[in-house]
Amino acid sequence: MKLIARGTVALIGALAVSQMNYGQNQQSVGTVTGAEQVNSITTAVPFMTIAPDSRHGALGDAGAATSADVYSMYWNPAKMVKNEENFGMAVSYTPWLRNLVSDISLSHLTGFYKIDDMNAIGVSFRYFTLGDIQFTDEFGNDIQQFRPNEWSIGAGYSRVLSDRLTGGINLKFIYSNLTGGTDVQSAQTKAGLAAATDISAYYENDDLNLNGTDATLAFGAVISNIGNKISYSNLDEQDFLPTNLRLGSRITLHLDDYNDVSLNFDVNKLLVPSPPIYDNGEVIAGMSPDRSVANAMFTSFYDAPGNPFTDSNGEYVTGPDGKAEVEDGSVLREELREIYLGVGAEYWYNKLFAARLGYFTEHELKGNRKFLTFGLGLKYNAIGIDMSYLVPFYVGEQRTITNSPLQNTLRFSLTFNFNNNGGGESSGEPAPINQ
Repeated sequence: MKLIARGTVALIGALAVSQMNYGQNQQSVGTVTGAEQVNSITTAVPFMTIAPDSRHGALGDAGAATSADVYSMYWNPAKMVKNEENFGMAVSYTPWLRNLVSDISLSHLTGFYKIDDMNAIGVSFRYFTLGDIQFTDEFGNDIQQFRPNEWSIGAGYSRVLSDRLTGGINLKFIYSNLTGGTDVQSAQTKAGLAAATDISAYYENDDLNLNGTDATLAFGAVISNIGNKISYSNLDEQDFLPTNLRLGSRITLHLDDYNDVSLNFDVNKLLVPSPPIYDNGEVIAGMSPDRSVANAMFTSFYDAPGNPFTDSNGEYVTGPDGKAEVEDGSVLREELREIYLGVGAEYWYNKLFAARLGYFTEHELKGNRKFLTFGLGLKYNAIGIDMSYLVPFYVGEQRTITNSPLQNTLRFSLTFNFNNNGGGESSGEPAPINQ
């Protein structure tokens, strides 16, 4: 059973990253659900979008404007310079599909260093393994056993731009080896290579007062994984990286010297092509995915195929130009469905103990990930530990239910933070456990 599960995971991963032509010979993409289609967006190296730490994993994957911590390089590199300590590092381990197999996981190592009050740098390394896979040919004969793996290494820089505004940038190298060079249907496969960057901004105002309560208001904006397309074979097929726009906000209420409560909210959208609808190998609704990275980032806001009309025989109704007739407003409606949300609440007591709650939601026709998250944190001097837990959560009638690879899995993160004198104490707003 485990071997079958591993093989299924490898097959899904290989198809997701090597078949971005969206089935040129198919009539349409996805399956018909009522009058509309399931039309999820897929990209290469999806491991780059997995939340690396338990703190933000417990906040519904909201992180663009959360208080600065050692994981800021992933969520918003502009926040690195806002860390209260001068140096920090963290390690986390995330089991993946633990209910099916035991050897798929994401490991993440990161750290930051504040050069001074105006500048900070960071580094990170993440490694994703899909476990041992037995590759076979079309006749079922064993070819080789291989452990597909993907990893990235990055360096980041953050700088204060004004009293309340900071900016940041990351540079990353990505390596993805899913087949070990195994030939697939006469095509020679290879490891995929890519270079990418993140650009971000962060605004924080900690001088607010709401009805006599001190408060902090923050906003964050990040475009992550801007990079070249990635190829896995000697064919012309190239896949997009998961370029993502993340906008977030936070308000923290400093109730007294010991108690702080924060509310965090993130909005995300992938800046990659929406899968179009094909008929006889031709795009009849939406836009062809065969376009440049820069073009795809801008056109991703209006390239959805929408909901085309069909006749009594189930055939698409087309106009003189060969394009499908599409329901008015359905393109905008589908674009809005590609936005996914994360919201989280965080409570800190005396900078020592934290409790967290979050919710993540994605539209049913665009992936249908919906889950509640819970977490706790404890910090003692320079050492902090976080844990998080995820539970699928659906409200109302659902046509499909999507199981999360992280459900029923307890995640932990370990962090270390130091000032120049070697101590771990800080002052000001209570620091997050991963800080």
